[in-house]
Amino acid sequence: MIMEKEQKVEIRKTITSIFMVPTLRIPRETLRENNILNGYAKDSMSENIYEDSVYLLFRPSQIDKFREFLEGEYERTKSIIDDYDYPNGFVVVVYKLNPEFAYDFHLIKQGKYSRTSPAFQNEFPKTVTIVENGVTREEISLQCHIFNRTDKLVKFWEEKFGVDFNDDQEVWRGWEEEDETLTEDKLKEYEQQ
Repeated sequence: MIMEKEQKVEIRKTITSIFMVPTLRIPRETLRENNILNGYAKDSMSENIYEDSVYLLFRPSQIDKFREFLEGEYERTKSIIDDYDYPNGFVVVVYKLNPEFAYDFHLIKQGKYSRTSPAFQNEFPKTVTIVENGVTREEISLQCHIFNRTDKLVKFWEEKFGVDFNDDQEVWRGWEEEDETLTEDKLKEYEQQ
């Protein structure tokens, strides 16, 4: 009898994670330490619907440390609306988005990344530290590449798809409501990780 090895499902970061979660001003390392999986604009399994919010999905490996993080977040910000659990160790924390950036979030949902305001773009780091094989280096952040339609990112996509970009074309995928919604199927995919 031949047993097939189960394939690991590749789950990509949502646009919500890339462009909305950083505006909550939670340190990236803190999110990583508490095992954030992704951010979503909706949760199809929840009875409560929160407009202009993000749903952060965690699967904490150290529940006491996570409780400490969550208590600290309730003290740090008034933006938390709700938190709740799902089976198999999943936790969702819902944050209200900063209304100051409402129009920028609207532009993000339209895929008009380069048209977002300078104030919004300043919420994101210009560079990030990458550690690879013990070597540390600074690189331009993904958001900065996208906002500025950098030559490097344009060239990457042109080579990947064999097309030429025009000067006003955005260099990141568009918003798909289905991709930005937490579902039971997505939880099952995370269980396979």
